[in-house]
Amino acid sequence: MSLPEVHLVAGSVAEALRLAPVALAMREQGRLAAVPVATGDDPDAVGQALSAFGITPRITLPSGDGHAETMRRFDELWAVHTPAAVVVRDGLAPALAAFWRRVPVMTIDAGRRSGELGSASALESQRRLLAQVTTVHLAATPLAAMNLLDERVIPGDTLLTGGTAQDAAQLLAARTLAAPPRGHRTIVLAVPPERAAAIGPALRYLAGRYPDLEVVPAADFAPGLEFATLLSQAYLVVTDDEDMVEQSLAAYCPVLMIGFEARHAEALLAGSAKLVEPDPAAITSEVADLLEHRVRRDAMALGGNPYGDGLAAYRVAQATAALLGHGQFPDPMPAKPTAGVAR
Repeated sequence: MSLPEVHLVAGSVAEALRLAPVALAMREQGRLAAVPVATGDDPDAVGQALSAFGITPRITLPSGDGHAETMRRFDELWAVHTPAAVVVRDGLAPALAAFWRRVPVMTIDAGRRSGELGSASALESQRRLLAQVTTVHLAATPLAAMNLLDERVIPGDTLLTGGTAQDAAQLLAARTLAAPPRGHRTIVLAVPPERAAAIGPALRYLAGRYPDLEVVPAADFAPGLEFATLLSQAYLVVTDDEDMVEQSLAAYCPVLMIGFEARHAEALLAGSAKLVEPDPAAITSEVADLLEHRVRRDAMALGGNPYGDGLAAYRVAQATAALLGHGQFPDPMPAKPTAGVAR
């Protein structure tokens, strides 16, 4: 008898990195047939990110011009190839298409909120809409689960699984252990080009004061083993990208976050990340302080990753199987941050 097919829809590199461990966990548990779907504006990049885990997309479906066209494309796909369930992260259009086809929707990293609504944050509005069509909400943190309860989501429809970025980091680390150390302290700068143009020169100025310092733009690296190795050896990450915050902490690398406190309250509370103003002088001052005082940097690393414990993918796979009548729902992740390591 064939296994129930579950479509894992990745519309960006960040989503591919988080869904890849779920596909591998489903394959290992042997209860479901995981079908990776590469979509978004650049499905080739999604496929490249999946390939770092030895996964090839079974379906490639570029997104359309707007949500309506993307929904239409997924509806046509699922009219002839209907899955038993669909797993998404921020994919509102495929989730809506699945909802109207009466296909259960599992949402990982559910409940993330910034507190911004309307034109200030289109993504925030999409996430709240996504919650309305989600069958099971798979939250990464207790705060995310509480956000869903505050929005009147039925408690029984929410499961605290942890975030799968930690699982992805561990899988990639297992393939990069033989990588030689870089031999110097690396600051990874993960910001848009316009912000890098302002911040980059200020950080590179520090290289004149610290001969062992190297500032590396994240944009110079494609997602995969090479970038995972960079994060695993980096001294510090400076970013305004919420996905990069989680990926860095999963590699136990401290983070200076530029200006989005509400999005990462858990990391700030754990002490593994620090908020900094979007000003080159302020950022340079904070970086210099962590370079001068290694103990402060290592204390941040020891704060750990509050977004996962490395078992999230197995919980997601088990919960999906249970929803489809195969086994029991897993126990939730213990509500306690995972201890980090100083390196």
